[in-house]
Amino acid sequence: MSTMGAPMPRDEPARGGFQRRLLLIFGMQLVAVVVACLMGYYNVAPAAAVLLLIVIVSALTWLATERAWRQVSTLAQWVGNWKEGQPDLDAIQPERLRQTDSDIATLARGFHTFASRIAGYNERERNFTRDASHELRSPLTVIKMSTDMLSDEAGLSDFGKRSVQRIRRATREMEALVEALLILAREADNGQGEQDFVVNDILRDELANAREMLHGHPIELQLEEPASFALHGSPRVFAVLCWQLIRHASQYTGQGIVQVTVTPGMVSVSAIAGSEQEHPPAPGQRGFEYAIAQRISERFAWPLSLHVQGGNRYVAEIRFPKPLPVSA
Repeated sequence: MSTMGAPMPRDEPARGGFQRRLLLIFGMQLVAVVVACLMGYYNVAPAAAVLLLIVIVSALTWLATERAWRQVSTLAQWVGNWKEGQPDLDAIQPERLRQTDSDIATLARGFHTFASRIAGYNERERNFTRDASHELRSPLTVIKMSTDMLSDEAGLSDFGKRSVQRIRRATREMEALVEALLILAREADNGQGEQDFVVNDILRDELANAREMLHGHPIELQLEEPASFALHGSPRVFAVLCWQLIRHASQYTGQGIVQVTVTPGMVSVSAIAGSEQEHPPAPGQRGFEYAIAQRISERFAWPLSLHVQGGNRYVAEIRFPKPLPVSA
């Protein structure tokens, strides 16, 4: 069969060139060392000259190996310096490696493709979360306005008033969730309104709002303040993080006490259930609220840990690496 119309395949560099280069270097070293040893054995050259020749051959071998290994070191440095959220992928372009061995070029292209896929996935996730959160704000605003007008109706029955209160609480919970998603969708902290704030003041306001949203649930919220400290950051982000943990603790206990404690450089949220749970939540089944809190803590470098003590005590701890003293 004729192949005149078929395109000729491009000649690609053979694989394994780096391995063959190392084999050639060490093979030449072996030959040179054997020749030097034979020269010493047959008294062709004095022992000092033989030793000097072996040292020179070893030094040249090391230089040749170091030069061949330089491209691997460059690639390893790129991989080590790359971060998942790094938007600029030009620094790890495979074309930036000059006179690259085919094996190393394959590794560089594979890593660049992988990094591009990760960056694209993160960008799509941020865009979707941001767009979905913005789209949810409009109907939530309409629901809030409607419930406010409906609660002012003079002839509203007791059942209707209770229904309006439930709708209002659900709307506020949804607003807190949307705000948390918007925080996670932002690429950086820009626009978060960073400032110095006292942790205790934010917690008092947040617990007041939480009591209103948890009204009707058999849950008691308590605030213990054996210490006080301040932070530099976004007070709204801190409030959203604490609310997610309070919400998660409330769902964990069902009924009982949820206690927020402020200690030096740390805020803990603990829940004491009324009775020991037969099946406490496993580490992989900690709920959507805790997952959001964990993402926020990772974003703002506030380490978060969760402990379940026994079967009826839940303790979540947020540590703040750089607490500030409270000004007088």
